[in-house]
Amino acid sequence: MPRQGLNPRQAETVERLLAAGLEELRAVGHEALTVRTVAQRAGVSPATAYTYLASKNHLFAELFWRHLTATEIAQIAAGSATQRLQATMRALTARIVEEPELAAAVTPALLGTDPDVARLRLRIGAEFLSRFETALGDEADPDVLEVLVLTFSGALLQAGMGLMTYDQIAERLVAAVDVIMRGN
Repeated sequence: MPRQGLNPRQAETVERLLAAGLEELRAVGHEALTVRTVAQRAGVSPATAYTYLASKNHLFAELFWRHLTATEIAQIAAGSATQRLQATMRALTARIVEEPELAAAVTPALLGTDPDVARLRLRIGAEFLSRFETALGDEADPDVLEVLVLTFSGALLQAGMGLMTYDQIAERLVAAVDVIMRGN
């Protein structure tokens, strides 16, 4: 939730704002979107929207967090640790590609200093770490996990900066996992 301790009516308002935010993002893109236009689409006042969303970057980070965790990525039980990690990288990247406007919006949003964004940035990083740890299973070396998170985050940044597409990073990440896992 964007804010903790919400009553049912407040939680419903937040859900309306997030749904409207995703619709607005898809309609106008991240640069043209404002919290005011999201509030209008959700049928609430801008003051109400700002009660729950500190900024449009907060909105993007919240939407990305929810998108990332909305469905469980199927765990690959068969194969080597390297193969399981590669499958996890592909699945995470595919999940991100499902919402291209959100993928484009979240990179600059996560680089901000807003405390609500910082909180979500940590949760998103922890989710990546958890997915990689699950893929590694008993072979989950903390140093390897750190390199995997850094590699994945760096690839997302590269795609967010337009240096390669999200589809291209999937295969680059598969190759990177092969290099990282050679020593294990």
